Amino acid sequence: QVQLVESGGGLVQAGGSLTLSCAASVSPFSMYTMTWYRRAPGKQRELVASINRRGNTNYADSVKGRFIISRDNAKNTVYLQMNGLKPEDTAVYSCNAAGQTVEQNYWGRGTQVSVSS
Repeated sequence: QVQLVESGGGLVQAGGSLTLSCAASVSPFSMYTMTWYRRAPGKQRELVASINRRGNTNYADSVKGRFIISRDNAKNTVYLQMNGLKPEDTAVYSCNAAGQTVEQNYWGRGTQVSVSS
């Protein structure tokens, strides 16, 4: 059974940093596009950052220059380094793995990130 497990969330003051991790049991991990999404209270889920199998990255405009997505294929893990956090970054952050087919689409349960002003 495929599992994606996020970790690294927590409470941080504005301007602080956190690094999220997502360990995925998909195989081969290197062939999956890995994406971080977030959902803030009362808002729709939004894409935060993604990284494909070639290492190409994509970011939401709201996080460009502050967040960095990376992956370690040897550890089946994707990371989201978040710097300069703002209260509006408060949300549940979830990890998604997308493979070659529509069926190969998996989600983690999410981790809470709270940023105080």
